[in-house]
Amino acid sequence: MLAETICSAVSAAGLGIAALTAYRRRFLAAARITAYALVPVALAMTGLVKWAAGTAFSLTAWIGFGVLGFAWLLFTATRAVERRRLGAAGEEPATVEKAGRKGRSGRSEQQAAVAPTASAPSLGAGTGQRAAPQRAAAAPTEDFSDIEAILKKHGI
Repeated sequence: MLAETICSAVSAAGLGIAALTAYRRRFLAAARITAYALVPVALAMTGLVKWAAGTAFSLTAWIGFGVLGFAWLLFTATRAVERRRLGAAGEEPATVEKAGRKGRSGRSEQQAAVAPTASAPSLGAGTGQRAAPQRAAAAPTEDFSDIEAILKKHGI
């Protein structure tokens, strides 16, 4: 009974503010304030306020919320363990067993299946344009052994 009274008072105050806003010729804002002001009365009339008050003071409801939270925590923890076990690639559990088998090159079958590289674009002369001078591709002379070691360490 007290909750319904409070909801009615809040709605009456909101409608008063909406009337003052409309008096100042701000009709769009007044309509929006009216909509917000009618929500508490609507909740009280539908019985949702009584249900929420009954739920808030019910020990069984709080135990139920605790069980629900535990279930969510358990679900989240198992998903985290599963993702950690499968790796960042997001493999399916059936492919994890296959990934354990190694091919001749020492890499797993899934790592061996790599998309082919794209060919370099041609730099032919366009119509009426000067052709850009062709640059020779610089041969890689750097040593990437340290980078390869890091990638091997992480299984990439």
